[in-house]
Amino acid sequence: MEQILPHLDSVFSIDCVLFGFDGKELKILLIERNEEPFKDWWALPGNIVGPDESLDQSASRILYELTGLRGIYMEQYYAFGDPHRHPQGRVITLAYYALIRLGGDKELRPISTYAKRANWLPITDLPKLAFDHQKIYDKGLEKIKRRIKHQPIAFELLPEKFTLTQLQHVYELVLGKKLDKRNFRKKIVSFGVLKELDEKQKGVSYRAATLYRFDKRKYAKLFGKEISF
Repeated sequence: MEQILPHLDSVFSIDCVLFGFDGKELKILLIERNEEPFKDWWALPGNIVGPDESLDQSASRILYELTGLRGIYMEQYYAFGDPHRHPQGRVITLAYYALIRLGGDKELRPISTYAKRANWLPITDLPKLAFDHQKIYDKGLEKIKRRIKHQPIAFELLPEKFTLTQLQHVYELVLGKKLDKRNFRKKIVSFGVLKELDEKQKGVSYRAATLYRFDKRKYAKLFGKEISF
């Protein structure tokens, strides 16, 4: 006798956790919702996965519709499936994250009316977030705190040329603690993944510092070696 399989209905959503660095603060990308539930609340950019989309395709589409950003590489890092996380029923969400350097070339302009606006807000002053988005954000921050200790993700937040002070500042913001300047510089230079440039900072009122560049090829040779602070 042929077994008849039950019809399976599942609702999945994507939530995007984007961290950005503007040279001073670590920020998170949020939207102001224009739809119920949680209308007028701040939330992570997120929405329902389309029936004919892969998860990665859906993540790219949702981010574009709610923020206007294109071409951002995101990685999936966790699934949230509490049966009561959405007031309208069971919705399982897949969280994606990315780290990007902020600049004038990344204008935020929602394409969909689902979002009133999108904005970068400092992680030190976050508003109350819709749904369980605080939990999703916390998990994302925990993820990059772990990764920054053994992978070169800090350089994704910095310009191509940077000072050691700027690099240390990124580590301190992500890890949430102050690092000893002397020890940090000694250790980061000892890894051999920085290329010292014959260039100095420009347009600063204080003594200009030497600029460096991250050497991807040297890092590849040291892949897996923990960079711990």
